[in-house]
Amino acid sequence: MTQLADSGIGQLRTTIAGPVLGPLDPGYDDARRLWNAGIDRRPAVITRCQSAEDVSNAVVFAVRNGLEIAVRGGAHNPGGSAAVDDGLMIDLSLLNQVTVDPEAKRARVGGGALLGALDAATQEHGLATPAGMISHTGVAGLTLGGGMGWLSRKHGLSIDNLVSAQVVTADGQIRRAAEDENPDLLWAIRGGGGNFGVVTEFEFRLHEVGPIVQYGMLFWDIAQGPEVLRLAREVIAKLPRELNILIGGVNAPPVPFVPEQYHYKPGYALVVTGFSSAEEHEQTMAEIRTALPPLFEFATPMPYTALQQLLDEANAWGFHAYDKGIYLDDFSDEAIQVITDQMPLKQSPLSVMLVYRLDEAYAEVAEDATAFSGGRSPGYAMFIIAVCPTPELLVHDRAWVRSFWEALLPYSRGIGSYVNAISDDDADDRVRASYGAKYDRLAAIKAQYDPGNVFHRNANIKPG
Repeated sequence: MTQLADSGIGQLRTTIAGPVLGPLDPGYDDARRLWNAGIDRRPAVITRCQSAEDVSNAVVFAVRNGLEIAVRGGAHNPGGSAAVDDGLMIDLSLLNQVTVDPEAKRARVGGGALLGALDAATQEHGLATPAGMISHTGVAGLTLGGGMGWLSRKHGLSIDNLVSAQVVTADGQIRRAAEDENPDLLWAIRGGGGNFGVVTEFEFRLHEVGPIVQYGMLFWDIAQGPEVLRLAREVIAKLPRELNILIGGVNAPPVPFVPEQYHYKPGYALVVTGFSSAEEHEQTMAEIRTALPPLFEFATPMPYTALQQLLDEANAWGFHAYDKGIYLDDFSDEAIQVITDQMPLKQSPLSVMLVYRLDEAYAEVAEDATAFSGGRSPGYAMFIIAVCPTPELLVHDRAWVRSFWEALLPYSRGIGSYVNAISDDDADDRVRASYGAKYDRLAAIKAQYDPGNVFHRNANIKPG
């Protein structure tokens, strides 16, 4: 296939306005590089697309020449789906424009834009849409799987705010997906991942947010895990909609607000974010500290854009990574026991457990309104993530992630998961379990728009 791509690369350059890179071209190695340093793949050709027409021509070329396609947005997927050996990488990073209509409260976002660009553009008008927690994540990959973030209790998932999209399907057609045009395609991409085509533009509904929000973090020793998690369960159960709490099994960061004796100390953190008054935020902080005094805490108002960047450094490019996700209906005593047994076993100080509370606006969306892979009843989405500075350390923490996940299964909603956290060898069974009754409908839509399963480097839905 490499020879085929080489022989046709000149022809491809005549149809693509953006740069077309082969293995010997300057910039090739930078273009193929992914967030996860453990993934090292060499595409036969990389098209750095500047328009939907470029994407269409790249798809048609790949299909005609039998080249496997990988789609690169933010390149943040731990499984490395954005690159492919000897195939064609469609690089969307030049499609990074963000246009905001503040009166209509809408944003049009290029398929290669990063969350930081979306946040910066919308916050100029005091607006935002739910979108992740790491600013160098790609909008496309995050959104197509669902899109969880600090705002999900208040305004739902990213897909709950997706109004329309421009999609290049496997036949090279450029289609609009909206309630009044290809509504089945809109339904499918709202949670169905990258299975149905390459999204070159998103249109999001925006909400008034910030520009200043309330932030607080409280941290306890690893030995206090049972007490912390039971307290979190109690506080979250009565949390007002304008607040969110992220539960973390982490090592204390070496930053100025952390006393030096606690730098890198393993433990548990509750991160409390508030989108209304400082008084309401402090009331929850006070309830937590009174019930269980932390080793240290930090609270401050901050710009919403800064909140969105807090996890950037700990998740910088160049680490070796692996993850699994699981849904919990509740923090049962049995689940807490598993968590507190497993957390001390990791070795990398960057490896984490993160738990999102899913309720309020998230649970107000009808189960069948989108293709989202998680039930809309209130619960928790838990992510176990190995992040390691060396491949040797990843060997241990990858095993830790797997054993942790397996130990939690009996207390979860089953093997189904948030599809953005599915990138393992058992993906097929997990994808089917995740979508449940929606899978057959998704497979039928897949057969309509991608009968040859051209777009399969994802949590794959096979054509029905």
